[in-house]
Amino acid sequence: MLKLHNLKIILLFLVITSCKNAKNDADTLYYGGPILTMEDDNPQVEAIAIKDGKILFSGSKQNAKRFIGNNTNQINLENKTLMPGFIDAHGHITSRAGMSQAVDLSPSPYGTVNNIPELQTTLKEYINKYQLDPTTPVMGNGYDDAIMEEHRHPTREELDAVSTTHPIIVIHASGHASVVNSAMLKLLQIPEDVKDPEGGHYRRDPKTKRLNGKLEENASFMALMKLTALLPKPPETAGLSQSLKDFLAAQDEWFSYGQTTICDGRTMGVGLTLLREAAAKKLIKADIVYFPDFEANKKEWESFLPHYMKYENNLKFGGFKFSDDGSPQGKTAWLTQPYLIPPEGQSKDYKGFPIFTDEVLYDDLKTIFSKNITAQLHVNGDAAIDQALRVIGKLRQEGIYKPELRATLIHVQNSRPDHISKIKDIGVIPSYFSAHVYLWGDWHYSSVFGPERAAFISPVNAAKDAGITFTIHHDAPVTPPDLMTGVYAAVNRITRSGMVLGPEQRIKVIDALKAITINAAYQYHEEDIKGSLKEGKLADLVILNKDPLTIDPKELRSIQVLETIKEGKTVFKR
Repeated sequence: MLKLHNLKIILLFLVITSCKNAKNDADTLYYGGPILTMEDDNPQVEAIAIKDGKILFSGSKQNAKRFIGNNTNQINLENKTLMPGFIDAHGHITSRAGMSQAVDLSPSPYGTVNNIPELQTTLKEYINKYQLDPTTPVMGNGYDDAIMEEHRHPTREELDAVSTTHPIIVIHASGHASVVNSAMLKLLQIPEDVKDPEGGHYRRDPKTKRLNGKLEENASFMALMKLTALLPKPPETAGLSQSLKDFLAAQDEWFSYGQTTICDGRTMGVGLTLLREAAAKKLIKADIVYFPDFEANKKEWESFLPHYMKYENNLKFGGFKFSDDGSPQGKTAWLTQPYLIPPEGQSKDYKGFPIFTDEVLYDDLKTIFSKNITAQLHVNGDAAIDQALRVIGKLRQEGIYKPELRATLIHVQNSRPDHISKIKDIGVIPSYFSAHVYLWGDWHYSSVFGPERAAFISPVNAAKDAGITFTIHHDAPVTPPDLMTGVYAAVNRITRSGMVLGPEQRIKVIDALKAITINAAYQYHEEDIKGSLKEGKLADLVILNKDPLTIDPKELRSIQVLETIKEGKTVFKR
């Protein structure tokens, strides 16, 4: 009896031990290539183990063996590089989805429309290809006067030359301006004597004073919202609306660029409805952080509060968005010194214009900061940056703004050296659109700012030297959701023509990678669960075909995302 009793004890011990070990068995083990953690005390490891969507272990391959079980999927990276999934610090996924059906008018390097005749031909070919009824509206997106040969916007008459019956609107690459033809003015009921809205302009021919078709800032946004309301909704297929299909395509596009957390940086109207519907139908595979436009949602702003900083079906309300000025490459950003070459029809002292008065911005930010809600503030020109720092600085002195809210200054293009210490003292995070250096650096140098001011755009090294946590973003759909071009630009500071613009603002590759991983997680108050490969964090991963830390920095743009993994599950594979 004693022997039988001992045998039962031994068997029970073996069962318990087996169950205990099974609990520690990894679902997946990665090894065999550079594994970049973004952790300063352990920057590169030999292996990581994943279980239940989280990182179970990060360290040596030898120590990882204890997590291998019968069902562990062991993946040899074969010298490919694994690192944390990229985090979109500022983009616009609902805008990208909304533009999916628009005619692509992007210039090189992402498109082929490099002059106004090509723009006209592309629109005509679209109309003919789809045999559109004579009065069907046509929307184009992505034309860019900074890159096109004429270096100017198309005109109402040039769009009339495409069609006098189809209402046409073409949207500038920045998203801050558009041009319409006469038929679109008629459809939107915009009369010749229309008054400028607050924070926007209807531009006119300087000689005839007739509308030239160009709409800036709020004039453009109002036109787009009105047009959206007029367009018929396409029928559902397979239980999904076209809008949801476009959203899913946009989400897949973000995944193809290695991002596991996605931003919607100015949610309003149909975009808000789209995100909520996608979440309700559990179609969101990434984590999406959205920032409703405060002005557009002012009447119901308090309805967002119960959702603050909580993921609900992968959707999180992250704070409110404020757009304080326009675009530097589109020359609507608000500057303290005039543009080097003013846009057509403007005087030599033209400096762009603000969207808000200090009083309005103060009241609105006080409203949300008092509730401990954070904000993203779009500030491109130095006057807009001044305004944001002035207003938030006042709220900081009054004890209403606290650095732990981590309010973020978005773009911060036309920054000045004196801004750096103020950003640090007030306690806000600058998020730089570093790809500007590569994509529009030549334009900023020769037409927008001039050499001295252009050399200090996206001053990431000045921020780093001051000990400021900064991030890098892509602002899609202004560009594709391409963060590696932002990394390339921050590291090399090379323009499209090959000029080095502001070499003193170059940073190391590791610092640029942190800006799209651990720093971006910090910006979203998620550094405890994302942004680095550390035990207990989410298994949000990206596999690259090259190691960004060892290749020639000039080759960073050539890096391909091979696989994107969200919480242990592959969501994209090339």
